[in-house]
Amino acid sequence: MSVNVTPHLNFRGGAREALEFYRSVFGGDLAVMTYGDMGSQDPAEAGLVVWGQVAAANGFRVMAYDVPAARPWSRGEDPFFVSVRGGDAEELAGFWEGLAEGGTVVAPFGPSAWAAAYGMVRDRFGITWVLDVPN
Repeated sequence: MSVNVTPHLNFRGGAREALEFYRSVFGGDLAVMTYGDMGSQDPAEAGLVVWGQVAAANGFRVMAYDVPAARPWSRGEDPFFVSVRGGDAEELAGFWEGLAEGGTVVAPFGPSAWAAAYGMVRDRFGITWVLDVPN
């Protein structure tokens, strides 16, 4: 199995602008899903990015999202996630368990509305990891 590690950048309202900028610099394709696309009824957040990515043929890849107002965020304290994607949920579950040891589970690893398996954990060093098996 091959595993990809992708920087996952967190913003408070600037994710789309940042992704568009990175695409202008590195090229590639931009994909964006908003909170509204996921069914959010909050007009203040409906247009914000719940998931976005720039992926270029040269290998550049970055993800980003807008942290919702209900979740604490500080540019200096939680500016990014490390995203680990793969095709084998069992192997990713092993990585998840290792990272969760001594850490804090933010979202349990398991099936989600947007992925065959998904989870978020802050490891014992304070790094937030997102592991998923895309649909």
